[in-house]
Amino acid sequence: MPTYISLMNWTSQGIGGLPAWRDRVDESERVIAERGGKLVDIYVTLGRYDVVEIFDAPDDETAYGILLDLARHGQVRTETLRAFTREEAEKIVRDA
Repeated sequence: MPTYISLMNWTSQGIGGLPAWRDRVDESERVIAERGGKLVDIYVTLGRYDVVEIFDAPDDETAYGILLDLARHGQVRTETLRAFTREEAEKIVRDA
């Protein structure tokens, strides 16, 4: 199953709702699972991004739907990367 790394920044609305952050993590996990994916892990980070969320989804379209669903409350802005394992990358290079 493809892996996605979502780099997130809290909006001003999201910062105001930080006391409920644990609820947002639970909601993320639920939304991802309902669409057939899995929340791998989530990190609060220092630096350019506030949160890094790693999740698996069946395909790019499903991942996009997950991100739209998570962003609908206006609490985060996301930049999401499709991640390839070492084995996947080696196969892509071999087949190129």
